[in-house]
Amino acid sequence: IAVASAKGGVGKSSVAVNLALALKENGARVGLMDADVYGPSVPTMLGITEAPEATADRKIHPLKSHGLQVISMGMLMPPDQAVIWRGPLVMSAIKQFLQDVLWDELDFLVIDMPPGTGDAQLTLVQTVPLAGVVMVTTPQEVALADVRRGINMFNKVEVPVLGIVENMSYFVCPESDKKYDIFGHGGGAQVARQFNLPLLGEIPIDPAIRKGGDSGKPAVEIEGSAVRESFLALARKVAELAIEPAKG
Repeated sequence: IAVASAKGGVGKSSVAVNLALALKENGARVGLMDADVYGPSVPTMLGITEAPEATADRKIHPLKSHGLQVISMGMLMPPDQAVIWRGPLVMSAIKQFLQDVLWDELDFLVIDMPPGTGDAQLTLVQTVPLAGVVMVTTPQEVALADVRRGINMFNKVEVPVLGIVENMSYFVCPESDKKYDIFGHGGGAQVARQFNLPLLGEIPIDPAIRKGGDSGKPAVEIEGSAVRESFLALARKVAELAIEPAKG
């Protein structure tokens, strides 16, 4: 399952990490592949600081963190070093993550995609049969325009789009319990209607997501939080939509 947006800054990696953990919380065996070679953030979000081990024949063991099997370019490079690669090297890295990582048996492999509609996306769809793509957006038009382009790209390469997640959908003030639509509201539902797709969830702005991403304890692991319930519900919908076509 790819988590994509075609737009940077919409919280796609946060959704990918918490979706993977929510699938695991719902009883699945889950791997998480960070395909954002230029800006890998998954290791930080999961508190991973060590490097994976390689075998003599150049296979890689994924690291295990929070009950997930995880691989990311961020584990293979010094923390502050930039990856200055042209497209063919990015394509090679993604292929290696898919073909040369010794994943244990999985029910789901969640792939955190980089922004855009280029080499990384095309390599992925040409290398592995995707059960589907979850498109992440924020409510405002500047994000929706890129998400529409992303949906059209996946439609052209015949990869099913499972639905839309509206991230940073609203904020509930903890003192007054008043709801604020900081970035507007309803953009995700609008795109879902335009493409006849389900709106899979509306994830609120919650400081727990930011704190969890910085501290290595993702928000979905905070018992009793509203955002945890949002991700658990999202995971149930995604699992159902991904599994049913495969059965058919």
